[in-house]
Amino acid sequence: MQWMIYGANGYTGRLIAAEAVKRGLQPILAGRSEAAVRALAEELGLRWRQFTLDLPSAVEEGLRGVDLVLHCAGPFSATSAPMLEGCLATRTHYLDITGEIDVFAHCHAQHARAQAAGIVVTPGVGFDVVPSDCLAAQLHRDCPWATSLVLGFDAGGGFSPGTAKTSVEGLGSGGRVRENGALRRVPLAWKTRTFTRDGADRMAMTIPWGDVYTAYVSTGIPDIEVYTTAPPKTIARVRRLRLLGPLLRAKAVQGWLKRRVERSVKGPDAQTRDATQAYFWGEVRGNGRAQVRRMLTPNGYALTVTASLGIVQCFLDNPAPAGGYYTPSQLMGPDYVLELPGVAIDGGAAIASQ
Repeated sequence: MQWMIYGANGYTGRLIAAEAVKRGLQPILAGRSEAAVRALAEELGLRWRQFTLDLPSAVEEGLRGVDLVLHCAGPFSATSAPMLEGCLATRTHYLDITGEIDVFAHCHAQHARAQAAGIVVTPGVGFDVVPSDCLAAQLHRDCPWATSLVLGFDAGGGFSPGTAKTSVEGLGSGGRVRENGALRRVPLAWKTRTFTRDGADRMAMTIPWGDVYTAYVSTGIPDIEVYTTAPPKTIARVRRLRLLGPLLRAKAVQGWLKRRVERSVKGPDAQTRDATQAYFWGEVRGNGRAQVRRMLTPNGYALTVTASLGIVQCFLDNPAPAGGYYTPSQLMGPDYVLELPGVAIDGGAAIASQ
């Protein structure tokens, strides 16, 4: 099987490409910048291609002979759809590392086309949303009575440029939750609550994380909220941004903010990635009962590398599943995240009463 990392010269793409070589894998590196992709490919001893996503013909030519693409070039709001169209045309399996709700929705809407093309379409094969999607699927498997799901996470280490740009886009879009199975737009930091870690309470706010979309597909649980921890002062600042919604959606403002990201955000270095971890909470309720599960993982970028390459390796080693859209837990099973290095259920107890 021939496979490709597109956006290989970006922050996360470089990490994935370097680890792939350490594992003896030989991906084709590709991206929009010939100079950057060629330099990385020569450094790693890999083949490379350059193509942009502006013209369908260019994408299809770039994917010629490629069986699977791991798409790492964000913001995915702009790049996912043209890459997916190219994959449908060339019958190339599509994976990406997005966390954007609208990208998940668009990919899911292509399910029938993916079935007809015989390709797997699975967005979100990194930190967004492998650990949280698997956590949700584990809880649903063990608590089939659940009617509501709350996911929360506490992640350190800072943002990559691509993630920071996606966050900028989210400022003007507000929040999202699931209610009765339907997506609902809500204000930024719509709700707050606390989660307990190591005996201390952590304040958290709702965010439009990808699981608002994917966890419903994976579990069918109709009410879903996702939280991230943040200091009270940060939550207060985010809530004040609600007043600037129309301004934050303006193209000129979005462009200015993204240019600031390009100048100032470089992504966490290796020392920071090694020194930081992420902590997840999953909570389900229904029929007067409640259950909670907690999980510890490596830094989000480190987990993105191992999670995405683990899925690629599954394609390399086994016949591909039937074509169609899959969430990560549907594709790999609810316990897939527990196979990744540095991931553990906190306290060793899979389920604890609340």
